[in-house]
Amino acid sequence: MRPIRRLTQTGAAVLFAALLMCASTAIAAAHAARIAADPADKSTVQTGPRRVSATFNEQMQGAFAAMTVVGPDGNLWSTGDPQVSGAVMAVAVRPLGPVGTYTVNYRATSADGHVVSGSWTFQLAQSGTGAAGPPAGTPAEPASPAGPADPADPDMPVWPFVLGATLIIAGGALWAVRRNR
Repeated sequence: MRPIRRLTQTGAAVLFAALLMCASTAIAAAHAARIAADPADKSTVQTGPRRVSATFNEQMQGAFAAMTVVGPDGNLWSTGDPQVSGAVMAVAVRPLGPVGTYTVNYRATSADGHVVSGSWTFQLAQSGTGAAGPPAGTPAEPASPAGPADPADPDMPVWPFVLGATLIIAGGALWAVRRNR
Protein backbone atom coordinates (compact mmCIF):
# COMPACT_ATOMS: atom_id res chain seq x y z
CA MET A 1 0.00 0.00 0.00
CA ARG A 2 2.84 2.35 0.81
CA PRO A 3 4.42 2.34 -2.72
CA ILE A 4 1.02 3.24 -4.23
CA ARG A 5 0.67 6.20 -1.86
CA ARG A 6 4.18 7.40 -2.70
CA LEU A 7 3.48 7.03 -6.42
CA THR A 8 0.22 8.98 -6.06
CA GLN A 9 1.97 11.80 -4.17
CA THR A 10 4.80 11.94 -6.71
CA GLY A 11 2.31 11.97 -9.59
CA ALA A 12 0.37 14.79 -7.93
CA ALA A 13 3.58 16.82 -7.47
CA VAL A 14 4.57 16.33 -11.12
CA LEU A 15 1.04 17.24 -12.30
CA PHE A 16 1.12 20.39 -10.15
CA ALA A 17 4.52 21.35 -11.56
CA ALA A 18 3.27 20.81 -15.14
CA LEU A 19 0.18 22.94 -14.51
CA LEU A 20 2.36 25.66 -13.00
CA MET A 21 4.61 25.58 -16.05
CA CYS A 22 1.66 25.91 -18.44
CA ALA A 23 0.16 28.79 -16.46
CA SER A 24 3.49 30.59 -16.26
CA THR A 25 4.07 30.26 -20.00
CA ALA A 26 0.70 31.82 -20.81
CA ILE A 27 1.41 34.77 -18.51
CA ALA A 28 4.92 35.24 -19.89
CA ALA A 29 3.68 35.26 -23.49
CA ALA A 30 1.75 38.52 -23.01
CA HIS A 31 3.54 41.64 -24.28
CA ALA A 32 2.93 45.32 -23.85
CA ALA A 33 0.96 46.99 -26.62
CA ARG A 34 0.38 50.61 -27.61
CA ILE A 35 -3.28 51.42 -26.92
CA ALA A 36 -3.31 55.15 -27.69
CA ALA A 37 -1.28 57.85 -29.41
CA ASP A 38 -1.29 61.64 -29.27
CA PRO A 39 -1.72 62.88 -31.95
CA ALA A 40 -3.84 59.93 -32.97
CA ASP A 41 -2.66 57.60 -35.73
CA LYS A 42 -3.51 58.93 -39.22
CA SER A 43 -5.01 62.13 -37.77
CA THR A 44 -4.63 65.62 -39.27
CA VAL A 45 -3.50 68.55 -37.11
CA GLN A 46 -3.59 72.25 -38.04
CA THR A 47 -0.61 73.15 -35.86
CA GLY A 48 2.21 70.99 -34.62
CA PRO A 49 2.01 69.46 -31.15
CA ARG A 50 4.54 70.45 -28.48
CA ARG A 51 5.03 66.77 -27.71
CA VAL A 52 3.91 63.37 -28.94
CA SER A 53 3.06 60.46 -26.67
CA ALA A 54 2.24 56.77 -26.74
CA THR A 55 0.17 55.07 -24.06
CA PHE A 56 0.69 51.35 -23.42
CA ASN A 57 -1.45 48.73 -21.68
CA GLU A 58 1.13 48.28 -18.90
CA GLN A 59 3.93 50.11 -17.12
CA MET A 60 7.06 50.80 -19.16
CA GLN A 61 10.72 51.09 -18.13
CA GLY A 62 12.58 54.34 -18.73
CA ALA A 63 15.87 52.64 -19.56
CA PHE A 64 16.64 52.18 -23.25
CA ALA A 65 13.55 54.15 -24.38
CA ALA A 66 13.74 55.82 -27.80
CA MET A 67 11.19 58.00 -29.61
CA THR A 68 11.65 60.18 -32.70
CA VAL A 69 9.47 62.31 -34.96
CA VAL A 70 10.56 62.35 -38.62
CA GLY A 71 9.03 64.90 -40.97
CA PRO A 72 8.13 64.69 -44.66
CA ASP A 73 11.49 66.32 -45.40
CA GLY A 74 13.35 63.39 -43.79
CA ASN A 75 14.56 65.48 -40.85
CA LEU A 76 14.13 64.94 -37.11
CA TRP A 77 11.55 67.19 -35.49
CA SER A 78 11.70 65.61 -32.02
CA THR A 79 14.08 67.05 -29.48
CA GLY A 80 15.54 65.69 -26.27
CA ASP A 81 15.23 62.30 -24.69
CA PRO A 82 11.89 60.54 -24.32
CA GLN A 83 10.26 60.63 -20.91
CA VAL A 84 8.52 57.58 -19.46
CA SER A 85 5.90 57.96 -16.75
CA GLY A 86 4.07 54.77 -15.90
CA ALA A 87 2.43 53.53 -19.09
CA VAL A 88 3.04 56.75 -21.07
CA MET A 89 6.12 57.55 -23.14
CA ALA A 90 6.52 61.04 -24.65
CA VAL A 91 9.08 63.20 -26.42
CA ALA A 92 9.19 66.96 -27.03
CA VAL A 93 8.68 68.24 -30.57
CA ARG A 94 10.19 71.44 -31.99
CA PRO A 95 7.78 73.73 -33.88
CA LEU A 96 6.91 71.86 -37.08
CA GLY A 97 7.65 73.16 -40.57
CA PRO A 98 6.52 71.64 -43.87
CA VAL A 99 3.02 70.33 -44.59
CA GLY A 100 2.88 66.57 -44.91
CA THR A 101 3.17 63.28 -43.06
CA TYR A 102 5.14 63.05 -39.82
CA THR A 103 6.13 59.62 -38.52
CA VAL A 104 6.57 58.86 -34.83
CA ASN A 105 8.89 55.90 -34.16
CA TYR A 106 9.25 54.34 -30.73
CA ARG A 107 11.13 51.60 -28.94
CA ALA A 108 10.46 50.86 -25.28
CA THR A 109 10.95 48.14 -22.71
CA SER A 110 7.90 46.88 -20.83
CA ALA A 111 7.88 46.13 -17.12
CA ASP A 112 8.46 42.41 -17.82
CA GLY A 113 11.54 43.17 -19.95
CA HIS A 114 10.11 42.67 -23.44
CA VAL A 115 11.05 45.23 -26.08
CA VAL A 116 8.15 46.87 -27.90
CA SER A 117 8.62 48.96 -31.03
CA GLY A 118 6.44 50.51 -33.68
CA SER A 119 5.35 53.72 -35.34
CA TRP A 120 2.36 55.83 -36.29
CA THR A 121 1.78 58.85 -38.51
CA PHE A 122 -0.07 62.14 -38.43
CA GLN A 123 -0.56 64.88 -41.05
CA LEU A 124 0.31 68.56 -40.64
CA ALA A 125 -2.25 70.57 -42.64
CA GLN A 126 -0.71 74.07 -42.43
CA SER A 127 2.97 74.96 -42.75
CA GLY A 128 4.72 75.98 -39.57
CA THR A 129 7.68 78.25 -39.04
CA GLY A 130 9.91 75.75 -37.27
CA ALA A 131 13.45 74.84 -38.23
CA ALA A 132 14.20 71.19 -38.87
CA GLY A 133 16.64 69.19 -36.84
CA PRO A 134 19.34 66.95 -38.32
CA PRO A 135 18.51 64.48 -41.08
CA ALA A 136 16.96 61.30 -39.77
CA GLY A 137 19.18 58.26 -40.22
CA THR A 138 19.12 54.97 -38.48
CA PRO A 139 17.86 55.79 -34.98
CA ALA A 140 20.75 55.66 -32.56
CA GLU A 141 20.44 53.37 -29.59
CA PRO A 142 20.06 55.33 -26.38
CA ALA A 143 23.13 55.42 -24.19
CA SER A 144 23.07 52.55 -21.75
CA PRO A 145 23.31 53.49 -18.10
CA ALA A 146 26.25 52.24 -16.09
CA GLY A 147 25.55 48.79 -14.80
CA PRO A 148 24.62 45.39 -16.14
CA ALA A 149 23.82 44.72 -19.79
CA ASP A 150 20.30 45.17 -21.14
CA PRO A 151 18.19 42.32 -19.71
CA ALA A 152 15.51 42.81 -22.37
CA ASP A 153 17.06 40.69 -25.13
CA PRO A 154 14.14 40.04 -27.48
CA ASP A 155 15.86 36.91 -28.82
CA MET A 156 16.10 35.25 -25.40
CA PRO A 157 13.29 32.69 -24.96
CA VAL A 158 11.44 32.54 -21.65
CA TRP A 159 10.73 28.81 -21.62
CA PRO A 160 14.16 27.68 -20.27
CA PHE A 161 13.60 29.79 -17.16
CA VAL A 162 10.06 28.48 -16.70
CA LEU A 163 11.25 24.90 -17.18
CA GLY A 164 14.08 25.41 -14.67
CA ALA A 165 11.69 26.87 -12.08
CA THR A 166 9.27 23.98 -12.64
CA LEU A 167 12.02 21.39 -12.16
CA ILE A 168 13.15 23.08 -8.96
CA ILE A 169 9.58 23.11 -7.59
CA ALA A 170 8.97 19.49 -8.64
CA GLY A 171 12.27 18.46 -7.06
CA GLY A 172 11.33 20.22 -3.82
CA ALA A 173 7.92 18.54 -3.80
CA LEU A 174 9.50 15.14 -4.43
CA TRP A 175 12.03 15.73 -1.66
CA ALA A 176 9.24 16.70 0.76
CA VAL A 177 7.23 13.58 -0.12
CA ARG A 178 10.24 11.28 0.37
CA ARG A 179 11.23 13.01 3.60
CA ASN A 180 7.78 12.36 5.13
CA ARG A 181 7.65 8.62 4.38
